[in-house]
Amino acid sequence: MSQPGRNDPCPCGSERRYKACCGRLRDSVAPLALTDGELDRLRSLMSAGHFNELEEQARALLATKPGAGMVWQLLGAALRAQRKPALAAIERAAQLMPGDAAAHNNLGNALIDAGRLEEAQRSYRQALSLWPDFAEAHYNLGNLLFDSSQFAAALASYQRVLELRPNHAEAWNHCAIAARALGRLEQAVTCHERAVALRPDLAEAHHGLGVVLRDLDRLEQAIASYRRALALAPGAADLHRDLAVALRLQGRSDEAEASGRQAQSLDPASAATMVLLADIEADRGRFDAAEALLRRALSIQPASPDALAGIARLRRMTPDDGEWLSQAQALADSGLTPRREVPLRYALGKYFDDLAHYPQAFAQFQRANELTRAYRAGHDRQRLTRAVDACIAAYPRAEPDSAPNDADASARPVLIVGMLRSGTSLAEQILASHPQAFGAGELIYWSRAAQGGPALEAGAAGDARLAGLATGYLQRLAELAPNALRVLDKMPANFQHLGLIHRALPNARFIHMRRNPIDTCLSIYCQHFEATHSYANDLGDLAHAYGEYLRLMRHWRRLLPSDRLLEVSYEGLVENPEACSRRMLEFIGLDWDPRCLAYERTERTVITASKWQVRQKINRQSVERWRHYQAYVGPLLALLESAQSS
Repeated sequence: MSQPGRNDPCPCGSERRYKACCGRLRDSVAPLALTDGELDRLRSLMSAGHFNELEEQARALLATKPGAGMVWQLLGAALRAQRKPALAAIERAAQLMPGDAAAHNNLGNALIDAGRLEEAQRSYRQALSLWPDFAEAHYNLGNLLFDSSQFAAALASYQRVLELRPNHAEAWNHCAIAARALGRLEQAVTCHERAVALRPDLAEAHHGLGVVLRDLDRLEQAIASYRRALALAPGAADLHRDLAVALRLQGRSDEAEASGRQAQSLDPASAATMVLLADIEADRGRFDAAEALLRRALSIQPASPDALAGIARLRRMTPDDGEWLSQAQALADSGLTPRREVPLRYALGKYFDDLAHYPQAFAQFQRANELTRAYRAGHDRQRLTRAVDACIAAYPRAEPDSAPNDADASARPVLIVGMLRSGTSLAEQILASHPQAFGAGELIYWSRAAQGGPALEAGAAGDARLAGLATGYLQRLAELAPNALRVLDKMPANFQHLGLIHRALPNARFIHMRRNPIDTCLSIYCQHFEATHSYANDLGDLAHAYGEYLRLMRHWRRLLPSDRLLEVSYEGLVENPEACSRRMLEFIGLDWDPRCLAYERTERTVITASKWQVRQKINRQSVERWRHYQAYVGPLLALLESAQSS
């Protein structure tokens, strides 16, 4: 075999130039009188992965040439590949070749194996001081920084790799993971997509893309990414579990359970899978079974934040939960990453709230929100205001100049809207207890339909789009409940899209739930949401978002016919449930049924933060709750006046 040129790709497959890889081997060992035959044998053994034989050959050479640093380096590589102690050999190589960047990079890898992370970082930085364009060392340093929770520094290292090697799929993937840790979700999507474009067989990148899409509440796309990952790695239990999580959030409980059971069969000792299965049981109202699963998860992994936090969501906490409190506090204070600490802080806040220890409760909720802001994108108030402006401008009147001839006249859809935590789940549970109604949960159909912006095309193109949206939505409702006279879509955020929905479905009814604004915002602040709500973690941002919601609802109230939009007060529903329930049923065209007053006994899947509350009898405990926290909610107080004037 002829010797490659110095700038040719190295024949060992490292993707580096020969002069920067095996060519150094020839240069480094030549002064030590290794023959060409000895050098070729070492190189071929390394390339072929014959590490046991490489170890033997290297030891034999070092017996007569102990100063051959490159041979020590090859010995270390052979030992490391065989999972044998290699650090001493690699340290010796770096000592003998202090100016060799690869030797210091390899030493960094060995030091990580030994758990000596600070020394490993010094070795990587030494390698980069010798060779600033050493992509592999930048990549390894990035991994070390990420594992040390230095996400911004890790991202910078990965970006440097990509400047040097733009087609490094793994670096794109790790860029995405670091960007997600920093709350830069759209950047993470872009990086994951670049990784899978370069390496369609990289299951890790498809999986990571699914995780970020789930964070963005783009569940259908997340599910598609998980399925692509599973086609490459069907035996990955964590992939089956993450697919189950996304299916659950979409309301596909049976499919979610099947994926969860598959994950459990692949990894029976997974606490995370137990937590998932517990969530599915809780969605179905089987709270005792859910708690039993969470207790099993804790028996497997006593330091599971999700299992401990899950228990607090299943019921009202009492002084008898002192052991739970001790475990949760100790774990929360143990130096967890923000993502792992957050659910515990919310759970601790709920514990103290349940026991009426309000200062301690607020301190925990405040800590949870501060941590959440560390890894989620901040709220852009100007962007939200512009979005509301655009929506109002796009729908200045109830009907277009000429209503589309094929607009569907169906009255099946009933959309329950409002701010988060405003009573939409309670309203749905009451109405879904009627035998002629079906509660479909939170459908994301209209959020997706409006992604291109609120404006509609003029003329025939706009008419066709409206007809397509109406047909697609009604088909979805028919799939969920083919025989129900009314189907309830309880997506609170649909309040943003009432103009579009009314034009597509002129006979759809909207029930707008309104609750005391401070109670609403405080409840959002005290709740751990699966999906991203950028305004949820700051009281000032909440006040702004609530004000924009009020402004948009004022517009819809002026725009929509009075027989299409019903305003329902949460407090009124709590005070007089029968009168309000009768009014809602009359509005959607259903006769009274007494089962609507026994809604807590209705068996159905509820996938919201209120799954426990909506299965309790109506009580006044959540009315004027904010007064317990009056000392802490200053930014929200002005909302009382603005809400009264709306």
